[in-house]
Amino acid sequence: MHNFQHLEGLFRQAAGESSLSRLRPGDALTDAVHDYFRHYGLETLLNDTSEVHAGFIDTGRFALWCQVWSPPVPTGTAFVIHGYFDHLGLYRHLLGCLLAKGWRVVLWDLPGHGLSSGPRAEIEDFDDYQHCLAHLQATLQIKRMAPKPWLGVGQSTGAAILATDALTRREAAGWAAIVLLAPLVRPWRWSQSSWLHLIASPFLKDLPRKYRPNSTDEQFTMFLRDQDPLQPERLSVMWITAMRRWMPRLLALAPNPLPTLILQGEQDLTVDWEWNLMVLKEKFPNAEILRHPEARHHLVNEAEPIRQVLFDALDNFVENVH
Repeated sequence: MHNFQHLEGLFRQAAGESSLSRLRPGDALTDAVHDYFRHYGLETLLNDTSEVHAGFIDTGRFALWCQVWSPPVPTGTAFVIHGYFDHLGLYRHLLGCLLAKGWRVVLWDLPGHGLSSGPRAEIEDFDDYQHCLAHLQATLQIKRMAPKPWLGVGQSTGAAILATDALTRREAAGWAAIVLLAPLVRPWRWSQSSWLHLIASPFLKDLPRKYRPNSTDEQFTMFLRDQDPLQPERLSVMWITAMRRWMPRLLALAPNPLPTLILQGEQDLTVDWEWNLMVLKEKFPNAEILRHPEARHHLVNEAEPIRQVLFDALDNFVENVH
């Protein structure tokens, strides 16, 4: 199974440079990325776009794999931030939903994920994620590729990054609204796993990853476990340490009245969702919250009937984003 790492050599022109190439039918770059698009089901969305750009954004520390999908006349720019162990290739359903609503969609792989550089599924500090997001936005603004208004959409760790950004940079972040999908504030059973982390962290660099069915869509969970070459197989202890340092920093931030939608599954066994919702309702006092009784954690890849309910709520919310 191909891991698509050859795409870096084709799309990345030189270290330190940021380059996004427009994918045109018949071009060598378009042909090169065809297998990647087909493997992750992205090729079916090409008919819904007037143009697609792909390439690497260089932040100085990381080269971030990035794609920008545009409808004919975008109403604004949606920045999508994926979750831990994920990559942008898994977000075709959300991409299709946002394109159908007229948004230009920016997707990118976090450092250490997908095709982006960095040690696999590892980060020294969650602030590194914030720096990457701000750099990505600034680069796209310079290239005139990110028309306002800006909508942020984050899943799990991506929601944690987005919430932190909105609470830290506030108006300077430029968000008109944000959507938090199964947001991380504290993991499920953190009181138990926290002690294990304290004991193990001086001695272990990583742990074997345990695949749990984090969606009711069995085809997706099988694909994740058996057919996705970009899935990390180890859980980084350094990443847990970074998360542990980040958690009290988030709790100390002042609330933000920003328009916010929070979607959460009640069968989620990845995050401590009841506690998380309590915290985020305080941080985002204007938040609309929708809980789905059957949904698990990976909301963007839930079974179609569940996903449709969640995306209907997303559709209704973005109607009022200006």
